[in-house]
Amino acid sequence: MILPAIMFYLFSAVAIASGVMVVSARNPVHSVLFLILAFFNAAGLFVLMGAEFLAMILVIVYVGAVAVLFLFVVMMLDIDFAQLRTGAMKYLPVGLVVGLILLAELVLVFGSWAIAPQVASVVAAPLPAASGFSNTRALGDLLYTRYFFAFQVAGMILLVAMIGAIVLTLRHRAGVRRQVIAEQLARQRAETIAVVKVRVGAGIDAEAAE
Repeated sequence: MILPAIMFYLFSAVAIASGVMVVSARNPVHSVLFLILAFFNAAGLFVLMGAEFLAMILVIVYVGAVAVLFLFVVMMLDIDFAQLRTGAMKYLPVGLVVGLILLAELVLVFGSWAIAPQVASVVAAPLPAASGFSNTRALGDLLYTRYFFAFQVAGMILLVAMIGAIVLTLRHRAGVRRQVIAEQLARQRAETIAVVKVRVGAGIDAEAAE
């Protein structure tokens, strides 16, 4: 019991410290690296809880795809941080108002928090038997039955976010030819095909010049 408790506090402390550094780091690349560290520690907490599948998904999806994508995007963007800092002061009052509202909500939530008297017995009770099911199958049965609608809504939200990111980052540069499918479909036969009668011994260029 001592070793799992030590690992829990270690993973928790590193995850909280990494989360703080994600927000407070001045370099955005360092923020992404701290985010990856926070994901790894969260995966360690999932392993301690016996949810190996969630830990694997967290490492593969978030660390292997999302965080790396953030890192490449941050490194490839040409961001003028001096200009961002000058424009931040204009939105400082609105940010303070939103922050105070969120702080008041957190105070109300934690102020009305109540602990049931039977919590100690529930925590001390052993976990029920898994009936031969792995946590992957149990998670799938729960996700695709009871929470299937929420799963589909989350997928639609991610799709809309992906389309919005593509639209916001799309840039049209002058002098670059782009494919316009509507114009391609609207072309007539005479615009795309030219029937040329070539005489024997004469080339196409000579025939076209005549």
